[in-house]
Parts: sequence; C-alpha cells; structure tokens
Amino acid sequence: MRILVMFDIPVKTKEQVKKANMFRKQLIKRGFFMVQFSVYMRIVRGITSAKTHVERLRGILPPSGNIRAIIVTEKQFDNMITLLGKDDEQMIKSKPTQLTLF
Repeated sequence: MRILVMFDIPVKTKEQVKKANMFRKQLIKRGFFMVQFSVYMRIVRGITSAKTHVERLRGILPPSGNIRAIIVTEKQFDNMITLLGKDDEQMIKSKPTQLTLF
C-alpha cells in the first residue's frame, strides 16, 4: 500500500516559507519521498500501518494550509497514468531510470 500526501501551504512570508520547509523535511524524515512538488508518497505494509502513519502526520501539520492524505493499494497505484508533454517525454527518454528494491 501507499500513502500519498498532497498539500498546498502558503509561502508568502518568510515565516510561512520556514514552516512549509519544516513540513517537507518532516515528511522526508518519516520516510516519504517527493513524487511531484507538494506531492509526497510513502510505501507501507498494510492498512493498519497506513492509518498509523496518517495519524502521525497530525503532529507535524503546519498552522495553515491544506494537507490531504490518501491511502491506495499497489494495484490502484499501478493503474496510474502519467501524461507528459512532448518536451517532458524527450527529457524522460534521455535520463536513465533508477531501480528501487525493497
């Protein structure tokens, strides 16, 4: 299973930027990795573990912003479709992919 965390945190002031960066760093510290800017993901072993990790996110929430978490199965994640513009297709074809083993 996977947990996707999507967020929109205000970054208009230095203090807001600091809090947004702290939130991102905490996500990484807790095993999440960036999928896209403001979208992070973590792989977990099951629904119980996923719910535990989502509850732990409550402890690192910034004072303002919009944070959403969704739990998806591997089958649901595998059905994700990535849509790319022509420039992005060329960029991806030219870069080697990295294999991750778990």
